Amino acid sequence: MRMVNIGFGNLLNGERILAVLQPDSQPVKRLAQEAKASGSLVDASCGRRTRAVLLLDSGHTVLSYLQPETIAGRMRADGAPETEDEEEAHA
Repeated sequence: MRMVNIGFGNLLNGERILAVLQPDSQPVKRLAQEAKASGSLVDASCGRRTRAVLLLDSGHTVLSYLQPETIAGRMRADGAPETEDEEEAHA
């Protein structure tokens, strides 16, 4: 199991992430609204602007403050420890 930092100390099992999406399009916004209505939405953005929507194989939808490119880079990283410097710089 490989844990991926999705911002503010929140970690996800990287093997369960199916997609990392930009939240700007109407279909992705609709996915998030439907997940919220069904109780399968996890808001890991800590009240910040949502910059990525993650779809999990369990049917859950996760909102993150980090850019999709940042999350993808962390998923590709070879076990290097992640830091929170990026979040602090944008806070």
